[in-house]
Order: sequence, then C-alpha cells, then structure tokens
Amino acid sequence: MAVISGSDMDPKTVQANTRDHVLVSWSTQSQVKPMVVERAEGCWFYDVDGKAYLDFSSQLVNLNLGHHHPKLIAAIKEQADRIAYISPGIANDARATLARMIAEVAPGDLCKVFFTSGGSEANENAIKMARLMTGRQKIISRYRSYHGATMGSMSVGGDYRRWPVEPGVPGTVRVFEPFCYRCSFSQKPESCHLECVSHIDEVITYEGPQNIAAVIIETITGGSGTIIPDPRYLPALRALCDKHGILLICDEVMVGFGRTGQWFAVDNWNVVPDMITFAKGVNSGYVPLGGVIVSKKVADYFEDHYLWAGLTYSGHPLACAVGVAALNVYKEDKIIEHVQELGVLQTELMRDMMKRHPSIGEVRNIGLFGSFELVKDRETREMLVPWNSPSSGVMGKVRDFLMSKGLFTQFRWNTLLAAPPLIITEAELRQGMAIIDEALAITDEAAKA
Repeated sequence: MAVISGSDMDPKTVQANTRDHVLVSWSTQSQVKPMVVERAEGCWFYDVDGKAYLDFSSQLVNLNLGHHHPKLIAAIKEQADRIAYISPGIANDARATLARMIAEVAPGDLCKVFFTSGGSEANENAIKMARLMTGRQKIISRYRSYHGATMGSMSVGGDYRRWPVEPGVPGTVRVFEPFCYRCSFSQKPESCHLECVSHIDEVITYEGPQNIAAVIIETITGGSGTIIPDPRYLPALRALCDKHGILLICDEVMVGFGRTGQWFAVDNWNVVPDMITFAKGVNSGYVPLGGVIVSKKVADYFEDHYLWAGLTYSGHPLACAVGVAALNVYKEDKIIEHVQELGVLQTELMRDMMKRHPSIGEVRNIGLFGSFELVKDRETREMLVPWNSPSSGVMGKVRDFLMSKGLFTQFRWNTLLAAPPLIITEAELRQGMAIIDEALAITDEAAKA
C-alpha cells in the first residue's frame, strides 16, 4: 500500500516532484524548471532563498487584492468550519449572497449568475446558453481574442493556441479586432469611421443573422496586449447586435472587478451586454471561481426552458465565501477609487518612458491594466519580435533582467504587461516602473541592431 507523506518543502525535492509528477500548463515538459516559492504577502512573493519579487502582473491578472489578504484567508477558514462543500442543487448562504452582491454591482439589468470553476467554463456556458436561447449555432469572435482552454472556449478564441486542437467545436466565425495601433483597415484615429464594426455587419450579412447566436468579445483584449477599443466601438457593437437580434457576450475574466477603475470594463462606455463572463478578480483567485452574469431577458428565458448546464463545483461554498469577502474589501477599502487614482499615475509613467525609449511604439493603459508595445522602428511599427514568437531572445533577456531586479510580470511576443495588484501603493508602482525603465535599455539596443 502506498504511504501518503506530508508536504515536501525542500526546494530540490519540490522541483523534482514537479518535474516527475506534474504536467505544467503551456510547456514542453522537458524544459520546465520552475521557481519554488515559499510565501507571499501583499504585492510581493518570496522564493525559498528569501528573495522578494514585486508581482507586477498579479500572477495571471487574477490576484486583484494581492497575496495572503487577511480578510480573504479568514473567510476561507470560517466557511471551511461550517460547510466545505455542498451540491449545487442545495442552496447555501455563500453562493446566494455572492450572487446578489454581483448583481448589485453589475450594469443595467444583469441580474442572475451561473457559477463555474473559472473563466474557460464561464465562456463555455455563456456560449451554450446563447445557443439554447436563440436556437442558432454560429458564434462571432475576434482573431486576437482568448476565451479559455476548454474545447468550446478555445474553439471560439482567435489566439494561436487553438491551432493544435482544431477543427474544434464547429460554428465559429472570426472578425478583426478594434486595434487602432495596427488597424486592419489602414485607418488612423482621425480618419476612422469604425470600419471594424462595419466589417462585422458585413460578415453577419454573409453568414446570415438568423444563424448567429452571439458575438463574444474580450471587452479589452488582454493576452494580445491590452487592446483598448475606440470609445465608440462598444456602443456601436451593442447597437449592431440589437439590430440583428444577436446576443452580446463580454468576456471580463481579466478586466472585471476593478481592474480598469470600474466594477466592469463595459462601465467605461456605459454599455450593457446580454452576458458578462468573469473569474479571476471576483475572489482574487484564492479559490477557483468564475461565472456568467445574465440579463433579465436571458434569465427569463430559462424560467420555463431547461438550463442544460451543470458543474459539480458550481457555486462552491469556499470559493463563494471568499468572493463575498473580496467584494466587501473592494467596497470598504475603496479599491475602485484607488485604481482610478493610481491608473492616472500608471498612464503618466508609461508615457514618460515612451519619451525616453525609442523601442516603445505605443503604451496602452486603463486603470491598472497596461502594456508596452515594443518595436524596431516607430515609423514602420515593425514588431521588435514577430507575432507568435517564443519569449526568448531579446524578450528573454528582458525577462531575466527584471527577475534579477526582483520584478515579475508577463510577456506576449513584443508586449510587456503592467497589471499589478489593485492594492499596490504609489511607492511600489513607481518602484516597478523604474525597474522596467532600466530593462528597456535592452530593447532600445536591440531595436538599433
């Protein structure tokens, strides 16, 4: 009989066990050499040698309230002492309370929540509900989008990670992004007539509006470099969907719950979608949780139509309890207001760096969600490294430099992310940006070559 032993804290043992027994996400397993982390608190985490790292990407843009928040930890402990798990078909106060609290801060008439274990499942179930409600099968999505790694959510994504598992779930029709810096329609801001929306309208005509259940978008495209739409885009897209009787699903897995300085990113443009999918920030990632917030129209449909959706961990009590605690922290500590204030500073610091570093082609930021787009030449906008290239070469050097200076963040091709925990102080924000400022000397030099 196998003997179950306690936790192995020796770093070499941790690395060996990881190498021998863990399949690590998005990795060639033979090349996995993970850092071993011992503890974390606030905006910092510490490796086994005691070295501190400023977390400038909130891990995977999920630790909105930082590491080891005492109120979130206390909520988990208290809930575990009462009910650690109960079937989704049985009501419990944690799930009911969190659903009410989410509905209270959601825009417009979004009023009911279907809980999932994360963002991929949230998008999967939003698509399912749209197809059930409309009786249509086609889904319009965008080429630069990422909606998750389950088969359905990956199939509607435009991210290159869908390629190895295609053809995937049928029915996806892709359109171009509202990416002003790299406009697919060769427009500049001063000449733009929202060709990106007219393009979708034309595609709808060719595909048949009677066949299209929903348009799904990341309100702000995250993984492909914090692509913030023209202020006219969301209202125009909402009107277009209404014109054709198509549901609008906004994926706010990254940007929901304060990341942009609003409860939800759609609030920046006063748009109410039919569904918002969420995860990550709802409980700061302390226990896996996601969900779909639906409008009254969608909720009413399922009053007398069967909801063909269910998950063992839908509305898990531990996850929902920490969600309740997280939403209370957002309100009591005025996190949204804090993000609005520091977001202005983050934008200013990024723009100042652009003046000093010719390798920065554009900076994009809203709230505490920003990216540096790095180029070889500002005039031609040639990317410093090609799209879909690995994070090695010059970007690998930048990553190594940042880590050596104690700053952790995420990269994607020629973009560098700035998305620290929403509790970050001004001093910590300036410290992180100063380290990035140093690192960009590497990209400036590479751009000259």
